[in-house]
Amino acid sequence: MKYDLHIHTYHSKCASLKPAEILKIAQKKQLEGIAITDHNTIKGALEVSKLNKDRNFEIIIGSEIKTNWGDLLIYYQTEEIKEREFFQVIDKARQQGAITSIAHPYRLIGRFKGDIIKVKKCCIETFNSKALPFENKKAQTIAKKYGFTGTGGSDAHFKFDIGNGYTIFEDDLKKAIKKKQLTTGGITRYGILSETMSFIKKRFY
Repeated sequence: MKYDLHIHTYHSKCASLKPAEILKIAQKKQLEGIAITDHNTIKGALEVSKLNKDRNFEIIIGSEIKTNWGDLLIYYQTEEIKEREFFQVIDKARQQGAITSIAHPYRLIGRFKGDIIKVKKCCIETFNSKALPFENKKAQTIAKKYGFTGTGGSDAHFKFDIGNGYTIFEDDLKKAIKKKQLTTGGITRYGILSETMSFIKKRFY
């Protein structure tokens, strides 16, 4: 199974994607499921889910909550989360049976501000197509070292973003996350800049 676990609709002020075009593009790119993760709301996810008529194509209701520590992706959300304190958001998500993943933890813009090593029972996004290669590599290294489950997504805001980042697993996403049996990958929009941006790595990492 191949899912893109980080897509925004027009319900995120920084995005322009409409629900119908998201479905069309995602299926054209041979994805088998997507997570709609608008900023601080599940409105977009509900709209996309309502439009989906393919029982074999999964729409995960979710959001990307901006917390005091950084952005947190929520998967399998059933209702809006109003809290913005990091651990309170995690608690509210778990009460709904949802899964949490720290979004782009080492990306220069939108970097996670907390101590990621102290976070328990939370995934981290190990591939984000808007991140530089070394930023994703840092997330992958931390995930492997401390036993975090990695998720991957495009962080799509526009048509050409969808499917650029993905998560691959067998059968059921929730089970794969629990067993840590999934892989992430894709292409980055800024990969060609990795050489010229090496000074950023030296200064901030």
